[in-house]
Amino acid sequence: MSPAASTDKKQSGIARVLGSASAGICEIAVFHPVDTISKRLMSNHGKVTSAAQLNTVIFREHAEKALGKRLFTLFPGLGYAACYKILQRVYKYGGQPFANEFLTKNFKDSYDSWFGPKTGKALMSATAGSLIGIGEVVLLPLDVLKIKRQTNPESFRGRGFLKILSDEGFGLYRGWGWTAARNAPGSFALFGGNSFAKEYIFGLKDYNSATWSQNFVTSIFGASASLIVSAPLDVIKTRIQNRNFDNPESGFTILKNMAKKEGLSAFFKGLTPKLLTTGPKLVFSFALAQSLIPAFDKLIK
Repeated sequence: MSPAASTDKKQSGIARVLGSASAGICEIAVFHPVDTISKRLMSNHGKVTSAAQLNTVIFREHAEKALGKRLFTLFPGLGYAACYKILQRVYKYGGQPFANEFLTKNFKDSYDSWFGPKTGKALMSATAGSLIGIGEVVLLPLDVLKIKRQTNPESFRGRGFLKILSDEGFGLYRGWGWTAARNAPGSFALFGGNSFAKEYIFGLKDYNSATWSQNFVTSIFGASASLIVSAPLDVIKTRIQNRNFDNPESGFTILKNMAKKEGLSAFFKGLTPKLLTTGPKLVFSFALAQSLIPAFDKLIK
């Protein structure tokens, strides 16, 4: 095996869980208000033409309140968000290495022969991320409840978590196909962009040996690629999920209406704020997880 084709050092499952969970906790603590703003911008059906209108879109009925009180309204659904984000990061950041190891064990020779050792290794990491991203739909109910709390709180009508689960059942998985369609290329681009940067910018033989600064830089490449690739499907997914429980609308209907009434640019609504807000959030958690997992692995051993 050539040096360029060498595999990454394996870390324990416990280290992967602890590292990715810690990254998720830190992310939700810092970025939940930013996520709320992004979701409300994506859910807005008209064009924002003034600062006053932007204020209304973001803060809604609280737009006229004092700044401190307005900011406090950006924390709806924090409980759902915390549960979802921590489980998501554990699943995604902790699970992708297991999928990558499976692909390396069973398909490494094929990837090397098709793409060469360096590109093949990076593409295996991207493919592993895509597979994990598709499976992420299991957590969809928590994401749905978080988004509804952020964008359409009246849909809860005083019901608690258990009551909603009982009432809605599998309706909470509405939009799962669009979510999987968004996650597959989005996660491919996230892990692929990160891996290509580690391979071709820093020339790392073992991706897990990257320093914090290297993880930070490569996460920027991965996060930016992921957000751009997944943007159109993310807008459709958000609009499916933020509607009232008793008034659902299919993704194809939303797609058709958006194209007809709002134009193709509507599919990239919220992209600039996402790159400026969700981008740093994703970079932060991804870089942190990649640095914490090896650190926890050393502590455990």
